[in-house]
Amino acid sequence: MFENLSEKLDKAFKVLKGQGSISEINVAQTMKQIRKALLAADVDFKTAKSFTSRVQEKAMGEKVLTAIDPGQLLTKIMKDELATLMGSEQSDISLDGSPTVILIAGLQGSGKTTFSGKLALLLKSKKNKRPLLVACDVYRPAAIDQIGVLAEQVGVDVYQDRENKNPVEIAQAAIKHAKTNGHNVVIIDTAGRLAIDEQMMKEIAAVKSAVNPNETLFVVDAMTGQDAVNTAKAFNEKLNFDGVVLTKLDGDTRGGAALTIRSVVDKPIKFIGTSEKMDGLDVFHPDRMASRILGMGDVISLVERAQQQFDEEEARRVQKKIAKNQFGFDDFLKQIQQVKKMGNMKDLVGMIPGMGKAMKGVDMDDDAFKGIEAIIHSMTKKERENPKLLNGSRKKRIASGSGTTVVEVNQLIKQFSQMGKMMKMMQGGGAKQMMQMMKGKGGIPGM
Repeated sequence: MFENLSEKLDKAFKVLKGQGSISEINVAQTMKQIRKALLAADVDFKTAKSFTSRVQEKAMGEKVLTAIDPGQLLTKIMKDELATLMGSEQSDISLDGSPTVILIAGLQGSGKTTFSGKLALLLKSKKNKRPLLVACDVYRPAAIDQIGVLAEQVGVDVYQDRENKNPVEIAQAAIKHAKTNGHNVVIIDTAGRLAIDEQMMKEIAAVKSAVNPNETLFVVDAMTGQDAVNTAKAFNEKLNFDGVVLTKLDGDTRGGAALTIRSVVDKPIKFIGTSEKMDGLDVFHPDRMASRILGMGDVISLVERAQQQFDEEEARRVQKKIAKNQFGFDDFLKQIQQVKKMGNMKDLVGMIPGMGKAMKGVDMDDDAFKGIEAIIHSMTKKERENPKLLNGSRKKRIASGSGTTVVEVNQLIKQFSQMGKMMKMMQGGGAKQMMQMMKGKGGIPGM
């Protein structure tokens, strides 16, 4: 997410970092590099120019030239201005109404239908709502099938009427159905086109007028860059939508849409798609995104994700096992499953300050734990409970069964043993000892 932009901004800041005193010329040169980085990220020229002008003006006003760490102060100004550019504060979705009606609009292929399913899951799991998905794309039979599959996947109901080709009538009937069947949120997935046309605009405007939604969300593919902004502008003129959803942000290396869309349409970004998985939907926080773009991480979001997967009862059980030296590979496997539920590994690493840069170029896909899981699954129940049983012949069998090598098996056993020692140390209040051990050995052993 934003890898290229982050890298270019980091290079621009190198002019200032580590310098005790700088000149106005240095700042101007840095701003020039930042403007180039923004243009390369597909931010329009007007936005890029006004942004760098504001940063430069603030930098001069806050006496960056005489600051003890000018690079650090300028980074802070940049972070604040980036957050402002993207909307300053998080904007919540409106859940008023009985039921709440949410209208989804956008071009074909932008990810509307998938987002509708993701939103239904988010509202169901985090807001304790009972959503109803509505198939209002009367042109693509595949769209009706898709929303049916997604509804089943996330465990919500769907309203379909394959015989009716009038989206207004379908939407109205769906709201009646929701009232009768106890659904308190209605998510209406509308038809898209490959490009903006008059028929499409009239149709979506008619649906909006008929159902009077509490929230109209415009879904846009972040990978389309500046085109996404232009499309959003055209839709907003006709629909006056309430917020923007940026999909496929996990594959976007430019980020121009996220940085520009707010200033062009004056509507907040409310959600971002962070992965293809159904739980890969995040509420958009401008300040947190600004931190990530500047390589400062996003610890708050990381902690929130961890808390969502945190099982208090399981934690107490693990704690008892550690205390009794009974922490086995089955317990380790459960911990891995919890981490995997938190989301895309590369995305998670990018939330840790400085790690995104450090892990640049390292391939980290969702199968990062595949080898470890294969090794553990190739062990017998007794071996998983008591790793001390793992002698040479057993290791050979495990390596053969998991498609790995004995070296990899040994490495996992070593790391598991060291992790167990650290967990024991932490539990016994030995955090200080652990830090000393890490300092003495130049880092975490085995890593």
